[in-house]
Amino acid sequence: MRKILTAAALAAMTVAAPAFAQDASTAPTETVAAPDGTRAFGIEPYFGIRGGWEQFDSEGNRAGIPPVNRRDKLNGSLVEGLVGVNIPLGPVFVGAEGNVAKGVSGDIDWQYGAAGRFGLRAGDSGLIYGKVGYQWVNFAKRVPTNRDYDDVTYGIGFEVGPKSIGLGGITGNSGFRLRGEVSTFGNAHSFRPTLGVVTHF
Repeated sequence: MRKILTAAALAAMTVAAPAFAQDASTAPTETVAAPDGTRAFGIEPYFGIRGGWEQFDSEGNRAGIPPVNRRDKLNGSLVEGLVGVNIPLGPVFVGAEGNVAKGVSGDIDWQYGAAGRFGLRAGDSGLIYGKVGYQWVNFAKRVPTNRDYDDVTYGIGFEVGPKSIGLGGITGNSGFRLRGEVSTFGNAHSFRPTLGVVTHF
């Protein structure tokens, strides 16, 4: 009797195994995705270019920039390249980036720095973020003494991708985003709006 039960059990397992394997192979696998359809966790490097303008206030500050006439504040337009990496964490992200800027007109000659970013992933392909870092500024000839100054930098900004503005069919998830940002040098001693394009890969 025991031999008959054992044979029957083996036969049932032999029939059931292929069916179970088929069910397992066809069962949908749940994947977690970010708002833009890409993976929610990982490493997302990027680079970009943007233009902007910065005006420094007329007060003395911790960085040592000399005070100037209130009607003739240090300022200038600039073009900036940046490179960085985001680490998506589901609906939020953290990251770090470096930047180098060249003054095109006005009092700024060069700028460079590094900052950390953190924020929310918004909509289909957007980001809303804050940043904090350190920035170096080199002024042109109008600053009569030392021309190199450095201090902390703070900023807020956004990125909006093609899906968010109705162009998802053109670039899909290729990662092109428009970035707008406002930052400041030191304890609100400058006003620095920028606008540009970053591409994630």
